Formats: sequence, structure tokens, C-alpha cells
Amino acid sequence: MKNRMISFLILIIFMMTACSYEEECGACFTPPNYFAFNLTDKGTGENVFTSGRFKPDDIEILDASDHRVEFNFIDENNINLIEIYTIGWQTEIVNYRINIGSENIFDLYVDAERLSEDCCSFTRYKKIEIDNAEYSLNPDTGIYSI
Repeated sequence: MKNRMISFLILIIFMMTACSYEEECGACFTPPNYFAFNLTDKGTGENVFTSGRFKPDDIEILDASDHRVEFNFIDENNINLIEIYTIGWQTEIVNYRINIGSENIFDLYVDAERLSEDCCSFTRYKKIEIDNAEYSLNPDTGIYSI
């Protein structure tokens, strides 16, 4: 009986502490930003998938160990963007090669740090580099034009 009473008190204390934490912090979680790329023809400025120069099925994203990396191809409303959503869920450094067919289009380096401050978790990108291609970043949309 005494053991049950002690277990019950511990359970009550735990529940009160958990509720207090939820009340103070609330549910605060910020997923990492995704990386979106609009690949355009340097001469015409037209998206290379819209023009038919490349096919979405030919896209291959590889990490430093030549393992395939998951990504989305967004063709809704003929937007034709490559979206990488796997970076920043943990503290990590990634080196990706983005290929279409046998052609290397660009290389992506990201140094991401997953943090938790003031009851919230979020990702801070320490460094983002795009190599082997000219690019610009639209600060309003977060889309890189390559």
C-alpha cells in the first residue's frame, strides 16, 4: 500500500510539472526551411523543365557518399521547382550534387544547426553555398534561381 501511495504521488508531481511546462512554453516547434530551386536557361531565362530541355524524371540528387537524397519536384501550375526538404532536421553538414541526367547542374553545401532556446526548437543555417553555377536568391520567396 505504501509503495502504491509513493508511486501515485510521483505520478501526480510528474503530471503537474508537465502541465506547468506546457503552460509556460506552449507547443513551439519550427521545422527547418526547405530549399527550392528554379533552374533557368541562362540565355532565355525560361525554366528548363517548362521549355522541355530537361525532364523531371532525370533529376538526381546525391550526397557525398553517392546515396540518393529525397526531394520533391513541384510542377503544380507549371511552376517546375526542385524542393529539398531533408536538410536541417538535425545538426548536420550536407554536400549534395544536383544532376540532371549525366550533367552536374550545381553543388549545394549547407551547415545546419538544430537548436532549442526558450522552449522552441528551430534550425540556424550557419553557411549555405552553391557551387558550379551562377545563382540568385529571391528574399521574398526563398527560391534560388540557378
